Amino acid sequence: MRAVDVVMKKRQGEILSDKEIGFIIKGYVDGSIPEYQVSALLMAIYFKGMTAGETASLTRFMLDSGDRMNLSGIPGPFVDKHSTGGVGDKISLPLAPIVAACGAKVPMMSGRALGHTGGTLDKLESIPGYSTVLDIGSFREGIKAEGFAMTGQTARVVPADKLLYALRDVTATVESIPLITASILSKKVAEGADALVFDVKAGPGAFMKTPQDALLLAESLVGTGTAMGKRIVAVITDMSEPLGRAVGNFFEIEETLDCLEGRGPEDVVYLTYRLGAWMLVLSGLAEDLEDGEKRCAQAVASGKAMDLFLANVRRQGGDVERMLALRGRYRSEHRAYLRAPASGYIVGLDAWKIGMAGVHLGVGRNTTADSVAPDVGFIFKKKRGDKVRKGDEVAEVFGSGLQGLAKALDLAAQALSVGPEPPAPSPLVLREILAS
Repeated sequence: MRAVDVVMKKRQGEILSDKEIGFIIKGYVDGSIPEYQVSALLMAIYFKGMTAGETASLTRFMLDSGDRMNLSGIPGPFVDKHSTGGVGDKISLPLAPIVAACGAKVPMMSGRALGHTGGTLDKLESIPGYSTVLDIGSFREGIKAEGFAMTGQTARVVPADKLLYALRDVTATVESIPLITASILSKKVAEGADALVFDVKAGPGAFMKTPQDALLLAESLVGTGTAMGKRIVAVITDMSEPLGRAVGNFFEIEETLDCLEGRGPEDVVYLTYRLGAWMLVLSGLAEDLEDGEKRCAQAVASGKAMDLFLANVRRQGGDVERMLALRGRYRSEHRAYLRAPASGYIVGLDAWKIGMAGVHLGVGRNTTADSVAPDVGFIFKKKRGDKVRKGDEVAEVFGSGLQGLAKALDLAAQALSVGPEPPAPSPLVLREILAS
């Protein structure tokens, strides 16, 4: 078999066999197939697509390219949630301890910020001392003790995904739905979850800019995951404006604590409970969504979810006392204000522009080699639908330097729209996709 023949076959829009897909993945990982031929195949897939069967095959071979998390001997059920990326999206942070408090086990493998989207690992590492580098033994111990653990992808877990993702990034093939599906599912299956809930973002602050594109990805994730024997639900959610009132690494830890104390922003609490309810339903721990949402609320009201979160922080090396002492005080000295340009109502707060402004502040990255700052970002005082007068403070803005702060303010001003009438209400959850 030759790689060039596989590339040509896909270029012509034909269906690749399991043997051909496995040949490419194994050859790329072991170095026998050169990068330029894999690049050509990625471009062919981008334009010609893949069937559900091809996507499932690609996912399996990527999964089998490395180790899987061994959770045997730990009583389940095992369930996880994955977001396709957004701005201010700290949902995983309160969600994991809430669902764990309800009796599920949540093995969570997360990622870092890249471009306009935030990264769960960066937020956790803004807690003094917190480590997201866990070996399998530590990962297992955390899941047994607190019901959840938070780690990053290691070099031995799905190495094919690491190689392919880097290549997709430089060949303009990141947006391919089959490639996104295989990337996400291979990592999620490797971590040991039996059931998965996907939060598929749609809007300016998402990779899928329209509900139609988000639906295609959601259906691909559900179809492929179901074909691999997993219980799957995809929830399509709006990412037109940032989630919550905090955008920034430690700022979102603070908002997580607010949520676990029962006083988080309405949109963050609503989405956390909705996704948590689906996780509990898929795990067999809730009869329906209403029951699941009630159980999530009870886990917060009882204080159990907060206790588990603090226990996880300690277990993974974090300084709980220092974290709590820094709350409301961990702020860069470089501060400015985003102000309303006119009187009226906020009708738009473009999530993509706020996310890119965050990169200038030091919240996120342009490349994987960039560093991030824990004490920078946005604290919003007003959001979509709020009434403002000209000059009102819409957000406090903190940057790692004056030059980046000025650039961020310019972008944030472009993101903010004020009109004479309040905007029509818009749902946060757009659609929910279940296996057929």
